[in-house]
Amino acid sequence: MFTNRVEAGRRLAQRLAHLRGEDVVVLGLPRGGVPVAFEVAEELAAPLDVIMVRKLGTPYQPELAMGAIGEDGTRVLNPDVLRVIGIDDGTLAQVENAEREELQRRAERLRGDRPRVPLQGRTAVVVDDGIATGATAAVACRVARAQGAARVVLGVPVASPSALVGLAHVADEVVGVETPEALGSIGEFYENFSQTSDAEVTALLDRAAARSPSAATGNPGGRDADVVVPAGPVRLDGQLTVPADPIGMVVFAHGSGSSRHSPRNQYVASVLHEARLGTLLFDLLTPGEEADRRNVFDIALLADRLGFAIDWVRTELDGARLPIGLFGASTGAAAALCAAAQPGADIAAVVSRGGRPDLAGEDLRDVRAPTLLVVGGSDEAVLELNRAARAELRGPSELAVVPGATHLFEEPGTLDAAAALARDWFRQYLRVPVRTG
Repeated sequence: MFTNRVEAGRRLAQRLAHLRGEDVVVLGLPRGGVPVAFEVAEELAAPLDVIMVRKLGTPYQPELAMGAIGEDGTRVLNPDVLRVIGIDDGTLAQVENAEREELQRRAERLRGDRPRVPLQGRTAVVVDDGIATGATAAVACRVARAQGAARVVLGVPVASPSALVGLAHVADEVVGVETPEALGSIGEFYENFSQTSDAEVTALLDRAAARSPSAATGNPGGRDADVVVPAGPVRLDGQLTVPADPIGMVVFAHGSGSSRHSPRNQYVASVLHEARLGTLLFDLLTPGEEADRRNVFDIALLADRLGFAIDWVRTELDGARLPIGLFGASTGAAAALCAAAQPGADIAAVVSRGGRPDLAGEDLRDVRAPTLLVVGGSDEAVLELNRAARAELRGPSELAVVPGATHLFEEPGTLDAAAALARDWFRQYLRVPVRTG
């Protein structure tokens, strides 16, 4: 029925043409689904990304799936298999941990340094080259939903009718080009069904990103750019995103061992963009400085770098008169509070996620900006440190505890909750000054 995946993608794209003009992100299941998804993304003029899932095979029969996992902690289990095989929680956790490590490695190998395309509030179109049982596609749809997609559409060139019916409960719309009653294998419906390599996937993602860089960030009409922030004697790489009609800017300070590519900060930034808040994510240290672990915990140095970045944003957006907020994670939260405490800093609001505000020391007493401390309910040691630090703050402050979250907010739904809290805090306190005269 199909010459190859390219033709299959073009035929599928015709069936999905009604989505053109919507805020769509096309998500290919690696590896074979990506060439199909690329053609769909071309037709819809939409950004392209991969959506990563891994099967959880039983220890003694790896081909037998007891469930599957996706990014952001998403997990779907098969209770019937677990009951029959008799899998205990410890064994399940061991298999899941191993598969999560592999999932992360594959995501980094395919995307490289490119951040995940944000799905918050957008239509996610999940694409594979064919569906037999639908187990992997079901997890992919749930992952897209967990990452904030407002609507999920599943598209595939060939699938069994029963699989599509079963997938209707995880997707808002299911589209199949060919739905044969007798589906032996997906490859039977392709003249050329050769394996897709990692290099091909990476090349297609690169081509798609080059075609629509602003669409890939969900920011049509705005500004998205890799930038260099001057910070005294050094230059620091950054990523600047300014919506078409911003109400404020938020400068991020990442935690120890992280960078501007932090997937959690990238996700929070995507949520802020939906609220018309611009962001700057930048590296607090140069690669050479990171090699010395003392620099990673030098809060005064990090706060100094943050001050340079704040000044750079104000210069770069000269005339916009946008209020500036700070978002800090882990040690970056201490740097954000120290920077906000400086005379003349004029910071409108601060949010700390899983932060160490105690490391800001005496500077806490000089912070006047409204400050929100977001901590996981299961991150008990850090929670106590935040309670003590809040008592030192002189300005307006709140402590928000996300139930069930540990330090990195890896549990399903916890990062979403933290991002929503940050969005609402900044939306409350970042206000464009009224022009007079």
